[in-house]
Amino acid sequence: MIPVRCFTCNKVIGGHYEEFCERVAKGEDAATVMNDQGIERYCCRRIYMAHTDLIDEVLPYD
Repeated sequence: MIPVRCFTCNKVIGGHYEEFCERVAKGEDAATVMNDQGIERYCCRRIYMAHTDLIDEVLPYD
């Protein structure tokens, strides 16, 4: 699960993640997608680039 807000600057970033994943999966450049969504600060961009979605792998162990 992606954080709702950036840990560093407290900007709301959680609402754009699904669109980001879809567009990157279609082959668009990640930097271009983030620029289009208004995510321009490097602290916010690092959360998107470093995030690993593990919820589907951890859920069976609940």
